[in-house]
Amino acid sequence: QVDVVESGGGSVQAGGSLRLSCVVPEYGINGRCMAWFRQLPGKEREGVATDTSAGSTVYADSVKGRFAISQDNAEHTLYLQMNNLQPEDTAMYYCAADCTGGTWSDVFDYNFWGQGTQVTVSS
Repeated sequence: QVDVVESGGGSVQAGGSLRLSCVVPEYGINGRCMAWFRQLPGKEREGVATDTSAGSTVYADSVKGRFAISQDNAEHTLYLQMNNLQPEDTAMYYCAADCTGGTWSDVFDYNFWGQGTQVTVSS
């Protein structure tokens, strides 16, 4: 089992920014695929952004131009910079690590998950 620890969530007003962090201390993230997902109560977990093992990034249409995923390999940390946040971005955000090579937004494609960090955006 690999520990995945998210942080950085909080409450902001619409138009504000937050930066989420995901630390995987026992896992070399360089060259590994990792992703951010989010989930509302009663809804399915959805893919937000991924940093693939090839080093490319992919974003959900709903966050393109507002969110940016990046990683610091030396710190074993994945980031999600979220700008111009909107109330519809309110959700629990999860970090996922070690994909199996399928569709990046498929929750079953990842072996390790964090406990989540809550993001709340008020209008």
